Amino acid sequence: MASLLTLDGVDQYYGESHTLWDLNLTIEEGSITCLMGRNGVGKSTLLKSIMGLEKIRKGSIAFRQHELSKLTAETRAKLKIGYVPQGREIFSQLSITENLQTGLISSGSKKLPDIIYELFPVLEEMKNRRGGDLSGGQQQQLAIGRALAIEPELLILDEPTEGIQPNIVREIGDIIIRLNQEFGLTVLLVEQKLPFARRVGSHFCIMEKGRNVAADSIGKLDDELIDRYLKV
Repeated sequence: MASLLTLDGVDQYYGESHTLWDLNLTIEEGSITCLMGRNGVGKSTLLKSIMGLEKIRKGSIAFRQHELSKLTAETRAKLKIGYVPQGREIFSQLSITENLQTGLISSGSKKLPDIIYELFPVLEEMKNRRGGDLSGGQQQQLAIGRALAIEPELLILDEPTEGIQPNIVREIGDIIIRLNQEFGLTVLLVEQKLPFARRVGSHFCIMEKGRNVAADSIGKLDDELIDRYLKV
C-alpha cells in the first residue's frame, strides 16, 4: 500500500503544555487505522491537528503531495478529507437535509451524493426532522453522512461509537467496512472499544503521553500491548 497521510515529527502545544511529542504516523491508502490509547493521551488533539483545528508548532503533515500544516481547515476539507468530531456537533435547530447540506460548503457542489441515503436510509425518511430531535445513534449517522457529502478520500472519525446503542454501533461498523471495501475509502478513527477496533480495523496505532508508542496491523495487537497501554 502507498501512504496517503504522513505525520513526521509533529509537536503541538496548548499554551505551554506540550501535548504531541515528535509524533510520527503513516496512514496507508485503503486502510482502516484505529487510533487507541487511554483518555488524555492526545488522540483527539492529533485528529484536530490533521484537520487544522489545532496548530502544530513543529513537524510535517502531508496528504498525498500536499503539505497540510500551513493550510486552513476549509482548504483541507477541499482536498477531500472528511471529519466527524467527537460529540458529533450537528446543528440541532436545522433539519437533517440542512445539516447534510452544510457538508457541501467546502466542495462547491449543490447535490448530496446518493451514497449518503443509500447507507443511511433513515436520514432520507426523516429528512425534514430537526437534528436535535434525533437519537444519539441517528445523530452519529447524520454526522457521518455530512462528512461524506464532500466524497472524501480520507474519513477521520473521533470516537464514532461513543454513547451509542449496540445495534447502531454494529451498523456503523458495517458501514465503515463497506465504505472501505466497496468504495476504497481510507479511514482513521479514534476508538476505545477493543472488539469494535478488532472487527473494523486493518491497522492500529497506540498513543501514550502524546507519542506514538506502537503501530502495526490489527492482528499484532496482542495482550502485552493491551495490558501496557490500554487497560484502565
